[in-house]
Amino acid sequence: MPRITQRLLQAFAIAVAATSVAAHAADEYPTKPVRMIVAFTAGGTTDMLARSVSQHLSQKLKQSFVIDNRPGAGGNIGTEFVVRSPADGYTLLVDSVGPIAINQTLYKRLNYDPLKDLVPVVQIADVPNVLVVHPSLPVKNFEEFVAYAKANPGKLNYSSTGVGTSSHLSGFMLTERIGAQATHIPYKGADALNDLLTGRVQFMFATIPSVMAHIQAGKLRAIAVSSGKRSRSMPDVPTVAEKGFPGFEAGSWFGIFAPKGTPQAVITKVNQAVNEALPSLQAQMIREGADPVGGSAEQFGKFTQKEYVKWKDVVRASGASVD
Repeated sequence: MPRITQRLLQAFAIAVAATSVAAHAADEYPTKPVRMIVAFTAGGTTDMLARSVSQHLSQKLKQSFVIDNRPGAGGNIGTEFVVRSPADGYTLLVDSVGPIAINQTLYKRLNYDPLKDLVPVVQIADVPNVLVVHPSLPVKNFEEFVAYAKANPGKLNYSSTGVGTSSHLSGFMLTERIGAQATHIPYKGADALNDLLTGRVQFMFATIPSVMAHIQAGKLRAIAVSSGKRSRSMPDVPTVAEKGFPGFEAGSWFGIFAPKGTPQAVITKVNQAVNEALPSLQAQMIREGADPVGGSAEQFGKFTQKEYVKWKDVVRASGASVD
């Protein structure tokens, strides 16, 4: 046998053996605790969903899935940590629309590309933003809100959880679509809601879980949701789209990602486990303001690509930028 042929056969045998070992490791996954990085603070919507799902993953896959909160820079710190982590399935990311679909356009200096450096695993939930107003504002429905905002140009302030967040961009999209002038007041996280509750600002778009209790207590008034269809958590609250603004869709969403290069068998196993868990979590999620989604990793990947294109245009139109 010619020496070059023998070497090729040896190389092929080594490659087959390595593939077999990797496949076996993926089949046995997980053999040790898995870290689930949450790119935001404890207690927020991302954290709440991550903890619910992690408990079921721990039960289903017979190994601990441990939450590790790494907030900062609009979710970029935790997201980049996972991008730089080994692609072995033992560091996963629970992330949202901002770091995946918005920040790449919003931040001038981003050291990674979330769409190329991460692999979508499964979408956990959609969480519509809900337009809420302080009770002192003399409006009880969407039509009255639009009429009041247009009749009082520049007199309304709306808060958000930060420049370029879904909360901010939803408010920008709305004022643009209805032809009203309102001033955006950016905050850091929960301060946006606190000032709305005190009446210092008049309205905001917030995730349903963060304001549901305040709506039920009469401290805020729900006017409309930003999703394409009504939320199962608030079925009586109309969408902006059905109130005469078709195509208006600006909700938040949450899902699991893994570093690029993570074995496909691992992605499939986590995806299947989450899809199996969602039916038992559905009632809890809806009660807390989230609409469970699930589906394949491929579906989630196509969805994130579309979301990037959509939000890129909105960010540029708004002029929002973070150095």
